Amino acid sequence: MSDAPRPTLLFVVTEDWYFRSHRLPTARAARDAGFDVGVACRVGKDAAAIAAEGFRVIPLPWRRGSFNPLRALGDVRRLARLYRRERPTIIHHIAVKPTVLGGFALFLAGFPNDLRDTRVVATLAGLGLGLSGAGTKAALGRGLLRLALKAAGWRRRHALVVQNGDDAALLAAGWPRPPSSRLIRGSGVDLTHYEELAEPMGPVTCAQVSRMLTLKGVEDLVAAVRQVRAQGVDLRLLLAGAPDADSPAAIPEATLRAWGTEPGIEWLGAVSDVRTVWARAHIAVLASRGGEGVPKSLLEAAACGRAIVATDVPGSREVAVEGRNALLAPPRDPAALAAALSRLAQNAALRRRLSLGSRAVVDPEFGEAEVGRRMRDLYLGLVAPFPASAPGGA
Repeated sequence: MSDAPRPTLLFVVTEDWYFRSHRLPTARAARDAGFDVGVACRVGKDAAAIAAEGFRVIPLPWRRGSFNPLRALGDVRRLARLYRRERPTIIHHIAVKPTVLGGFALFLAGFPNDLRDTRVVATLAGLGLGLSGAGTKAALGRGLLRLALKAAGWRRRHALVVQNGDDAALLAAGWPRPPSSRLIRGSGVDLTHYEELAEPMGPVTCAQVSRMLTLKGVEDLVAAVRQVRAQGVDLRLLLAGAPDADSPAAIPEATLRAWGTEPGIEWLGAVSDVRTVWARAHIAVLASRGGEGVPKSLLEAAACGRAIVATDVPGSREVAVEGRNALLAPPRDPAALAAALSRLAQNAALRRRLSLGSRAVVDPEFGEAEVGRRMRDLYLGLVAPFPASAPGGA
């Protein structure tokens, strides 16, 4: 039996709830492959569940919301101290903020010379509306992201992971020597937990599971459902998700409660088991205005065998495939969204055909096992000659 030390993997992510929701399968795959896993994040109610998996939780005083340069500088310094202290085998930055601040922190910590044995992975789980737009501000944001990637030494020791091809092309545009990126679509869905469900009885119901944010197009969806109902179609809407007061795009709780009093609209708030939502809904919706990676809510809905109506934006169309399992509409267009919803609400045969296509879209490519295997292989490729497997590895 080898006496070599276990390689260490440090995830850097903003929120503990996001790590638990989106990254546990990857972390488990790494653990089972022999890695000692740590998670640096803002600590909330999900930290105990992460620690129960055997992962070390390291608190970070992240704050979401508007960008504050002085606070960002403090975050960079804290990360640099963390990296010098921990000296992990792999640092995995998850999403744009950790990638940007973590990239500059690595430079401040003396990477790669002072951390010569450390490898770096960055996963961009969607660029968000702030970086994926066409304006000057978005272009400047992408430039800052590229600078952070360069500071993190991507040429030799950086693996850049994107979740959809649109983001890869957008990052590469206008950059003479862009870093090569690896496409690993999504964070995985548990295909045993989310099984195909029979279509429910009663009035046709659509549902959106997401944070209640303007950038998720919730207002557009409410407007679309109002239009459909005004045409005499008894379409019902379930909104499942919390308002997320920390986000500048949050929809006020008072607005959500007011919507919930309208005929045909129900706001459920946060739902611990979204299978209960898909058991009630005939149609899954995501009216996102853009900036998605691969939306996990659509993966879960597709695994449950739901027909989808989604906006035609990067990330969403990885799961919602026009004519196969979904109808697509332009973003920020309630009338087009209403037309797609009305068509599907009144055509049971079309709903059935799209529902049958949904499971095949996600199984097995988007399953937790497949995504975990791809990430595990990426880690192992970076740290060879560390042992390639351990008992329990997939």
